[in-house]
Amino acid sequence: MSSSNRMIVGTRKGLLVLERKSAGWKVVRYAHSASPVPYAVVDPRHGTLWASLDHGHWGCKLHRSPDLGATWEEVEAPKYPKSARTKPWTTGKPQPATLRYIWVIQPGGADQPDRLYLGTEPGGLFVSDDGGTTFKLNKGLWDHPSRFEKWFGGGRDMAGIHSVFVDPRDSSRVLVGISCAGVFETLDGGKTWAPRNRGMSADFLPDPEAEVGQDPHYLEACGSDPDVLWQQNHCGIYRSTDGAKSWKLLSKPGDLAHFGFAISADEKNPDAAWVVPAVSDTHRIAVDGKLRVCATTDGGATWKALRKGLPQKDAYDVVFRHALDKSHGTLAFGTTTGNLYFSENRGRSWETVGQNFPPVYSVRFAPAS
Repeated sequence: MSSSNRMIVGTRKGLLVLERKSAGWKVVRYAHSASPVPYAVVDPRHGTLWASLDHGHWGCKLHRSPDLGATWEEVEAPKYPKSARTKPWTTGKPQPATLRYIWVIQPGGADQPDRLYLGTEPGGLFVSDDGGTTFKLNKGLWDHPSRFEKWFGGGRDMAGIHSVFVDPRDSSRVLVGISCAGVFETLDGGKTWAPRNRGMSADFLPDPEAEVGQDPHYLEACGSDPDVLWQQNHCGIYRSTDGAKSWKLLSKPGDLAHFGFAISADEKNPDAAWVVPAVSDTHRIAVDGKLRVCATTDGGATWKALRKGLPQKDAYDVVFRHALDKSHGTLAFGTTTGNLYFSENRGRSWETVGQNFPPVYSVRFAPAS
């Protein structure tokens, strides 16, 4: 089955596996019933389906499936060391660091078949080298001198790592996106890290151009040219063409595309990307009540609204950072109001997959069987 014919969808009330056949899209599996699933993804190296769960009172859980959700095994969720401390920005008082959220699950490089990264709140990057059976906190990033005083929460009380990019050319180079801290890079497999935020501006900071404290909402690289990175930021859309050494702002308030959470970079064309705009930080709804995807093919110089098949009246949808995905010209996204859409022509037109799903947290195409 083509990778564009199977989707893994994490929602507020469970995980959905959908497949597309001659009759269209169909839910073929429903797992973790009624439990929030912030993120779910298939590891392309060996087909394991991973899911993070947020059980609230019972805490964060981590599950894996060898057969696309037919059976599941709970894996022990990572634990912060007893000595780890964090400081919520709402109180400013140090407290023990405990796992509050698993934002993202990222497989390691092709030469690291058993490596797995977890981006978490409150700002810890956990690494497994045994296929996810055990995890250790990456001390290089956790002990970065900026973390304790300069990392803080965005819409939540504490910093969260939501984006992890492993360079396919060199798996010792990893980039992470952190709300609110910025983009950080390691070139030595996680031993040392450096901020990569030159060119960004955070209008909510006393020093908008501060090296640390920026708020990327999501970060993604072009598959064929990993030095080209796209970023949907709290304060606009950014692009880097030098491997995150510097960033260029591509938008301003009032533009066709500016505020939002999700961004997706084309696998082959470094000048192409898609976003799903919202009004603003204080108005997290579709612009003018009309749902649209915006696309660029010239590096962000211009954007085009792609609306065909999407609701153009009374739409209140927002698309979370992990709820937009692409696979070789096909696109899919889910919304906070439980709508799921699919396009097989790079977004020029859309079909409705479903309108009665729970709020959607993540959408990921599954690799071909």
